[in-house]
Amino acid sequence: MTTEQAKVNLTITESAQGYLAELLSKQDDVIGVRVFITQPGTPKAETCIAYCREGDAKDDDIVSDYGSFKAYFEGRSVPFLDEALIDYAKDRMGGQLTIKAPNARLPRVSADSPLEDRINYVLYNEVNPSLAAHGGEVSLVEITDDMVAILKFGGGCQGCGMVDVTLKEGVEKTLIEQVPELTGVRDMTDHSNTDNAYFK
Repeated sequence: MTTEQAKVNLTITESAQGYLAELLSKQDDVIGVRVFITQPGTPKAETCIAYCREGDAKDDDIVSDYGSFKAYFEGRSVPFLDEALIDYAKDRMGGQLTIKAPNARLPRVSADSPLEDRINYVLYNEVNPSLAAHGGEVSLVEITDDMVAILKFGGGCQGCGMVDVTLKEGVEKTLIEQVPELTGVRDMTDHSNTDNAYFK
């Protein structure tokens, strides 16, 4: 865990700092806030702030001390939090904490990026645009210990009779070409439901 302000190019406004400090002061077992992005670099990215308790902080977190509290930034999320703004605005209902992370959904991958990010990059930028023509999409569920990407097909791909061909000829070929660490891909989708299938 590194304590370094400069590494996270993110602004927490004074009003947001005051609001977070006040929230944290009412909690007993909290050591700070944790800021992270779920599914970073994809269209489904969500920026989250949560209470950080003992045991929640991870080794690769970057810790910034704001005086009245500490913020733990998930290491993997940091590139996607670039130029993010956390603000608090008072209104008639009390107030609202807002997070604007303009780079959360932008793919930021390099050879050093985590395997999951590199797979998502290929899925969202190369595979899904071609599946979209058939109303389909594919997403990563997990990576097994033997380096197999477990995928889930949705939309017009679910229940589609051509999905095995798409998986082997299209998706697997593209992924292994660009992410050579992978040994294969597997489909975990239930294709017995053919309601939305493009090819039945």
